[in-house]
Amino acid sequence: MSQDHPLPLSGTPLPEDARRWRELVNQLDVDELTETFLALISTVPDYDPPPVPLSEVRRTGRLSFEALVVGLGAGGELEPVTAASDVGVSRARAGIPITSLMTAIRLDFTVLWEALTRVARPSDAELIVRHTGIVLRTVDGYAGQTQRAYVAEQQRMHDEASSVRQGLIAGLFQDPQPSEERLSVIADGLGIPVSTPLAVAAAVSEDIAALRVFVSEAERAGATVFTHHLGDTLVVFSRLRPLPGSRLEKLGHRLNALRIGLLTSESGLRGLRQSATTARDLARILGPDEEGAMTWSRGWARLASRCLLEIGNPILSDVVAALASCGEAERTRLEEAVRSYLATGNIGETAAVLYCHRNTITNRLRRFAILTGVDPLVPTQAARLVVGWA
Repeated sequence: MSQDHPLPLSGTPLPEDARRWRELVNQLDVDELTETFLALISTVPDYDPPPVPLSEVRRTGRLSFEALVVGLGAGGELEPVTAASDVGVSRARAGIPITSLMTAIRLDFTVLWEALTRVARPSDAELIVRHTGIVLRTVDGYAGQTQRAYVAEQQRMHDEASSVRQGLIAGLFQDPQPSEERLSVIADGLGIPVSTPLAVAAAVSEDIAALRVFVSEAERAGATVFTHHLGDTLVVFSRLRPLPGSRLEKLGHRLNALRIGLLTSESGLRGLRQSATTARDLARILGPDEEGAMTWSRGWARLASRCLLEIGNPILSDVVAALASCGEAERTRLEEAVRSYLATGNIGETAAVLYCHRNTITNRLRRFAILTGVDPLVPTQAARLVVGWA
């Protein structure tokens, strides 16, 4: 061929190719294409054996090749293919990874290309090459339709599972408390043994956003995390069994740094509602400038103080009145000594912290007891001070 008539580029059909191209496409046998595809499919990961009955693979395969042949004849313009929805939905439901599904679909190009070269004559070689793009575009169009159907079905499955799961979780917070039989059903649905201890966290108001971020990160790291809204509170619970040094273990440390209420439901799902309520109450007592999780050991006294105040018990009104009779300097020294002793439980440590002699601390504790009638050295009386000053 002269320089004035260069060879056309691959994938660029000529107008005079149309008739011969249609002749070649019309020679394709859909049943033969389908059986060739079935012979190759077992080489694809997750398709040995096929995820659905072989009869279904054959049925959808035949429908697919019928549509693909029509698309080839139309120059790669593929109409919506019913089989694409069937394949996308059924493979999503069967749990086939999208990568394996796309690999299986792209076998269609190999099958079609080999069939076209088989029915073609040697003189058709350049024509076949010029139509490579059409074959690719047709198969990619079908793959795209199937992928969209697959992704949409996966989203539906996720929404269904989420809806069912949230319904089961809501049952744990309803009155009356679920029966043992119902609790067993809920546990099976959530995949959590009834009595397995659970980590329970709760966040309120603007602290909810940070807890949601933690949930997303934990799920990406492989944890199964459950959530429930308890009024204005986000409650999160999970079986946290991280391997030492794992990402989940590091996330567990991060959880302790959030402004949340945090505790463990030792009785598992049976005690979840009470634990969630307590976690919520712990979250609510966090001061605006406080950091880190409010745990039971950190917040129990503050909770007790709030409960007593809510029922009209001022707890330390008599102590406050007694201390008011002292001068300000003495009141400060006495209260400082008692607070430090309650924090350490040891007179020697208290003396070291306050840079005083042991006898000085002992005298101040005794003076406080005489003045207020509450002896910090007697545990049952000291408890009033721990709660009142929380």
